[in-house]
Amino acid sequence: MFRRRESVPFSFVADADRFRSNVTPPPRERTSVSQLAGRSLIGLTVAAGLVGSLILGLPALSPAQSASHSQQTEAAHGR
Repeated sequence: MFRRRESVPFSFVADADRFRSNVTPPPRERTSVSQLAGRSLIGLTVAAGLVGSLILGLPALSPAQSASHSQQTEAAHGR
């Protein structure tokens, strides 16, 4: 069977690593003072919410020794 051999240009594969586009992206817009203040306020609000939920949730997670002690004394007095 006749087989046709053609040279395949593999140079484009080697050039793909060092290819640089001549099109420059547009410059990034500078954030305004109001945008910066809004982002920082949102961040502070989220952080304050996490700290507040931790502060309010810690008493519920701690073992309640005073409540169990009062229940035991009430049970002893009820006999």
